[in-house]
Amino acid sequence: MTDTGTGSGRLAGRSALVTGAAGGIGGAIAEAYAREGADVCLSDRDASDQLNAAAERCRRHGTSISVAAGDAADAADVQRIVAEAGRIDILVNAAGIATASTVEAMSMELWDEMIRVDLRSVFVCSRAVLPGMLERGWGRIISIASQLGIKGATELAHYCAAKAGVIGFTKSLAQEVAGRGVLVNAIAPGPIETAILDGLSEEWKAAKRAELPLGRFGQPEEVAPTAVLLAAEPDSNLYVGQVLGPNSGDVMP
Repeated sequence: MTDTGTGSGRLAGRSALVTGAAGGIGGAIAEAYAREGADVCLSDRDASDQLNAAAERCRRHGTSISVAAGDAADAADVQRIVAEAGRIDILVNAAGIATASTVEAMSMELWDEMIRVDLRSVFVCSRAVLPGMLERGWGRIISIASQLGIKGATELAHYCAAKAGVIGFTKSLAQEVAGRGVLVNAIAPGPIETAILDGLSEEWKAAKRAELPLGRFGQPEEVAPTAVLLAAEPDSNLYVGQVLGPNSGDVMP
């Protein structure tokens, strides 16, 4: 991925890698970055029609767009993805899944897969991009957490644990590398209308909507501007280890 930005926009001249980019929040962030002038490498587990369609939407904005499929929680896959992407100024960790089970009924397989996809991937991808960012003295790492990592939820203990882990990892890594020019932050959305909600029951979703002061779930395009803020200069310059919450009022720290 070469530096061939449009020359305008808040992210012109920057290169980004977005995982979980086939759709949902990741896809919306990738397009928002392209719209703001960044070159973007979109990654997801499979080289699907959805991933290619997301890349095509990004290409309409005139920047350099590439695709690199692979498992964001697998170290070997991630090393290949990073090599294919080239220079990475901005990493967005947006790979994630959602399933539901009470702790009493939860299998080890369900627990382990959630921790692998939603938490291990953040560590693996962040570790892979850090050497280049630290060498250049500039970088932004933005991870998608969840407001449920702050407040918890019934039947989602594994998801909440993974997202709480993302928040703790973000704060710790931010302290390690901020002094060397790499700023690490997280976004903790509330429920967003994406395919990830398909793993949850209609009853759960109806009850959740009733809890929200805003009275509705968000759209991916309403989360993406926060990711632009955390990547742009001077917008992001004072954000270190922060967790920003576009969550329909579900959590008010």
